[in-house]
Amino acid sequence: VMSGAEQYYVGVDVGTASVRAALVTGDGLVKTRAEESIHIWQPRPEHYVQSSTDIWAKCCSTVRKVTEGVDRARVRGIGFDATCSLVVLDKSFQPLAVDVDGQKDRNVIMWLDHRASEQAVRITGTGHGVLRAVGGVMSPEMQPPKLLWLKENLRGSCWEEAAHFFDLPDFLSWKATGSLERSLCTLICKWTYSPETGWDHSFWTSIGLEDLLADNYSKIGAHASCPGSPLGQGLTEQAALEMGLNTGTAVAASLIDAHAGGLGVIGADVKGNDLPCERQPITSRLALICGTSSCHMAISESPIFVPGVWGPYHSAMVPGFWLNEGGQSATGKLIEHVVTGHAAYPELREKAEARGENVYTALNTRLRELSQDAPPDLLTAHLHVWPDFHGNRSPLADPTLRGTVVGLSLSHSLDDLALLYLATVQSIALGSRHILDTMREAGHDISTLFLCGGLSKNPVFVRAHADITGLPVVLPREPEAVLVGVAVLAACASRDCGSIQEAMGKMAKVGKIVQPNTEYQSFYDKKYKVFLRLVDHQREYRALMRD
Repeated sequence: VMSGAEQYYVGVDVGTASVRAALVTGDGLVKTRAEESIHIWQPRPEHYVQSSTDIWAKCCSTVRKVTEGVDRARVRGIGFDATCSLVVLDKSFQPLAVDVDGQKDRNVIMWLDHRASEQAVRITGTGHGVLRAVGGVMSPEMQPPKLLWLKENLRGSCWEEAAHFFDLPDFLSWKATGSLERSLCTLICKWTYSPETGWDHSFWTSIGLEDLLADNYSKIGAHASCPGSPLGQGLTEQAALEMGLNTGTAVAASLIDAHAGGLGVIGADVKGNDLPCERQPITSRLALICGTSSCHMAISESPIFVPGVWGPYHSAMVPGFWLNEGGQSATGKLIEHVVTGHAAYPELREKAEARGENVYTALNTRLRELSQDAPPDLLTAHLHVWPDFHGNRSPLADPTLRGTVVGLSLSHSLDDLALLYLATVQSIALGSRHILDTMREAGHDISTLFLCGGLSKNPVFVRAHADITGLPVVLPREPEAVLVGVAVLAACASRDCGSIQEAMGKMAKVGKIVQPNTEYQSFYDKKYKVFLRLVDHQREYRALMRD
């Protein structure tokens, strides 16, 4: 029986391939959830585009589904998170094509689109001061190189017609409220905005985008507010109608999707679980959000500069704390690539379907069988993977690096696939260890990992992270922690909670805890030595081919 006064928050999470919405209670329980896929087009290599019209329609339909039959007055607020894709609109707020084929509705350059790699290299080459906050290297996944690409390649059809460039999370809050206010999270993390000094005129001018200075930067955002701040007058009449909610329902300033995952786990009350971080400040926790790609979110009380890691960004995730953001460009996407591209994949899929389970559960079972019920870790003593098939985001910040597999045989059996899958998962965890080591050397003191996102539902992935980093891994009670994180924003915007910290404490809860198994420490220490050699060797091969 629902209590008479139960209050709800709606969280909307726009991921790479789908929109998910949830109805969340004040203590962080997901009551109902809905998901719809969104279109991705790949007009040419390295170009990935979406449609903001399609994305918004799916936001509305999923919100209608999760709030069906609920008294609208009980829905106190709504929060959005999304991937940091780039949305382009004209002066009438209509979509503009971001590719040569000129299909207007395809007006979103996706976050993982690397078309602007060459522009990113040029921006890094300026050595401008704003780059200090992105580990010294401009990533092709940030917005300045993408904007520069549009100016250089689609000047007449797109650049000169464009009046509004939004990060996707800010597009959603604009669509909901009509407010052009941006989130500090998106502007600081992806656009080189400084919370202290605002936009840097000399930066945009030095890269050839001085046109953006016009009208107090109205095209990219004249005003920014803290994530969770209420925007405008809440839901507009039009948005309320499309979502089946009340006009004026509070709408929060948004977050990038990974940062919402961070809020969904990092502030959890851990009392009574015998974790090292229980008696330590929140800065001893690292949130690892692992889906298509992975983000490693560390917070500190004073700014820490970490080579190859983004930040420090003030208040970009938890207000009052500096954020450092490490990341791996392809993790879930890499595992899927390795598994689905293998000759034994059709056989694996058939077996999994016959048992009514997903392919990863089937692979995990096969690994247990292969190692005769001993943990399968040691099966990969002679199979090593360097996981940067899509370049290295952290800690090397080198998008030109590529993947390596050492130890292939002539077999392409199901067992061969299971081992390659395991070695790939281990390589991603070794990459996390590489990022953690770099953060520690720079001054972070991390004792506990908090995992969330799609890959955190895979026990082999979770166990590999505990054993390879030697740290306990905390999983959220609510597997959809990203949706809880975005509901935290809604609870703030509605003023039901006085701060993000208060809302996190009420809504983020601890689920399963996986302690590291020290038995494999020496095995993984050796694998880690090999892992670091793989990149040295790759660089040596490149040098040999250059000379």
